[in-house]
Amino acid sequence: MRQYIFRRILLIIPTMIGVTMLVSLLTQLLPGDFIDVMLADHVGAGEDKEKIRAAWEEQLGWNDPWIVQYGNWLWNALQGDLGTSFIGSFQTVVEEIQHRVPVTLELGVLALIVGVAIALPVGIISAIKQDSALDYVIRGGAILALSVPGFWLAVLTIRIIFPELGLPPLPLIYQSPDENLGENLRQLYVPSIILGIGLAGPVMRLTRGEMLEVLRQDYVRTARAKGLQENAVIVRHAMRNALIPVLTLIGLSASILVGGSVIMESIFTLPGMGLRMITALKDRDIPVVMGIMVVIALVVIVANLVIDIAYSLVDPRIRYN
Repeated sequence: MRQYIFRRILLIIPTMIGVTMLVSLLTQLLPGDFIDVMLADHVGAGEDKEKIRAAWEEQLGWNDPWIVQYGNWLWNALQGDLGTSFIGSFQTVVEEIQHRVPVTLELGVLALIVGVAIALPVGIISAIKQDSALDYVIRGGAILALSVPGFWLAVLTIRIIFPELGLPPLPLIYQSPDENLGENLRQLYVPSIILGIGLAGPVMRLTRGEMLEVLRQDYVRTARAKGLQENAVIVRHAMRNALIPVLTLIGLSASILVGGSVIMESIFTLPGMGLRMITALKDRDIPVVMGIMVVIALVVIVANLVIDIAYSLVDPRIRYN
């Protein structure tokens, strides 16, 4: 197990280089750049914009080939320097991320808890009660959760449900857990539930399908024939084997939750990485875009590593040698 984990950790290095190289290349294809934004906002009509642009490009190193620019960024990143934001307070990217990562991670973890707490028991019940009225209701709810766009549900919640819950109108003044835990959870539980519902749909359907397949296996029929109670058959024999593909889907959902947080943070004005990513793309603030993508890639890689390790906990037959 230790050797497997060590190899997976080593694989993070080429994976991160590939991700950041691809993101850096894609940012080169964006129309316009940071200098266009600054020229439009801060340079008067009588000034020589071409001369100012040339000076800024020279200062930022944008006259170098792309591979040289990326190499310089990578060398600085390996030393813990992800650059400085071009816009606003001109904070370092590391400082910006430190302030915003906790918001996005909290939102994603809460959404994951909500989604799994809904999907696993409901999917198991749906499989046990196959083709019953309850099963049809649950399957219909799962399809509805898959079909309803999260942003539409968020807007509907703000317009109709927020007043009923007594929540203040947007924009909310975000409070961290250190400042006021109760107010923090009060601000995050609605977007967490919306994100969790979107995750619950596919996880519930997969849980139901895997449970139905496992319940038809010979060893389950043998366990029942030996006189084991139904709860023991479901929990000890069926559920643990059915959960392995479900864990895979949950691990892959880490990227979905991070992507969904972009929309939720924008709608609910939460100062996380998603909201900052949108403003950075709008302002062509490339160092911030690169820094946030590094964090997102790391979250997805680590989440999948944790899921792989969890396989051996769910099924003792799985060993990593």
